[in-house]
Amino acid sequence: MSSSDIFLGETIGTAVLILLGGGVCAAVTLKSSKARGAGWLAITFGWGFAVMTAVYMTASLSGAHLNPAVTIGIAIKDGEWGDVPVYVAGQMLGAMIGAALVWVAYYGQFRAHLTDESIISTPHEEGMVDQKAAPAAGPVLGVFSTGPEIRNTWQNLATEIIGTVVLVLAVLTQGLNDSGKGLGVIGALITAFVVVSIGLSLGGPTGYAINPARDLGPRIVHALLPLPNKGGSDWSYAWIPVAGPLIGGAIAAGIYNIAFA
Repeated sequence: MSSSDIFLGETIGTAVLILLGGGVCAAVTLKSSKARGAGWLAITFGWGFAVMTAVYMTASLSGAHLNPAVTIGIAIKDGEWGDVPVYVAGQMLGAMIGAALVWVAYYGQFRAHLTDESIISTPHEEGMVDQKAAPAAGPVLGVFSTGPEIRNTWQNLATEIIGTVVLVLAVLTQGLNDSGKGLGVIGALITAFVVVSIGLSLGGPTGYAINPARDLGPRIVHALLPLPNKGGSDWSYAWIPVAGPLIGGAIAAGIYNIAFA
């Protein structure tokens, strides 16, 4: 596959991933959304289906990594790093596009939510997604990026590492296509269910970023968007959902090379 195919596939796929994944967070969180309060099950299955949709849509173009941790894991497994910057660039751009599209789709709900005095004057709003215990976070940051329920740096980092090890090891052992460069047809379905499982089992402490682009790209968009009363983007926490998944992806590749290769 060419560099242009990789960049285009990763941009489109990650945009769809964040549009649908961020969209379910918006649906559950925002005032005047028909799905408000639907809960954690809706979010975990929404993200799982988002992964499945995005992978099936773009696997033929780029292999549908859609996640720098997956890209790093495959690069370590194969020892081939030439296309890594192209993958990551497409993933970051796609994540930002997807987050911006969530804002467009829920524009009225964002405005209603962020102009409601009962919401913007309450630090820990009932029903918030991902950001209940984040003093540096605004009232809708959980729609865009993750945050911990309890702020403990080593625990938050460890949780992201552990979740990503499970994801990337599942991709490497069960999900790759015949070329070994991306997800296959059955692998896409397996990976979607793995994402749901991680969300249900390990998502509670941090909101399970398990993908640096998924967290950093939308967090940048949150910082840039003209949202009234949006509050902070919690940059003091932002390194954890980037570093944790990258470390987890590398560990998963190491385990694969030792135990499965």
